[in-house]
Amino acid sequence: MFKRALIILIPAVATLVAQQPAAAPAGRGGGGKGPGRPALFFREEWKQSEKGGEHVVDQSSVANPNLELKLYGTTSKEVQVTGSATDETNPIHLWTGLCETNCAATLRDKNNFVDLSGLGRIKWLSKTSGFQKIHPVIKLADGTLLVADRGEGSNSDWLVNEFAIADLKWVRLDPKAVVTKGTYVKEPDLTKVDEVGFTDLMPGSGHGQGGWSDVAWIEVYGKPVKR
Repeated sequence: MFKRALIILIPAVATLVAQQPAAAPAGRGGGGKGPGRPALFFREEWKQSEKGGEHVVDQSSVANPNLELKLYGTTSKEVQVTGSATDETNPIHLWTGLCETNCAATLRDKNNFVDLSGLGRIKWLSKTSGFQKIHPVIKLADGTLLVADRGEGSNSDWLVNEFAIADLKWVRLDPKAVVTKGTYVKEPDLTKVDEVGFTDLMPGSGHGQGGWSDVAWIEVYGKPVKR
């Protein structure tokens, strides 16, 4: 009788073991911190002037002393900074509503390039209006300006978006007109990125809800590379 019970039990155990999910490899799934995931390279929260309110953005609007602001587009000097650090419904942010042509804004670390290959990523807090979508922009060490095919934007509220650079496709961006050029760039060299920022690839509509982009804090995760 014991032998018969054992024969019945062994197939049941084998079936149970086969149904168990395989353990996730190290660094994948399970909420673990994957190998090679880079640390925070920079964070920018923007800085409001003493007068507050809405005004043209410039270098004095950059809170991180290690970063330089770069603007692209014929009307990029109309990019505004507005909001308040104490108002979560209207945090300090850049606003593109007064750009009559396409504009882009980027940040450049004074001492380092950033290696965004591998598991490099960008994270930011943003809000949009109308048909605007915020696209990541990078400038390579050789001066090539690129814009990604990914567009972020929420009309209803401020939302945090995070994305891996490896998931993006890139197209050349004209620095004056801030429009795409040519076809996708295959395997751009992401090991030495000079600047990181954004564009919505559309003119602003002014005040009101016609079309604009708000970008509050920006975080870039990558490996520093000395200039």
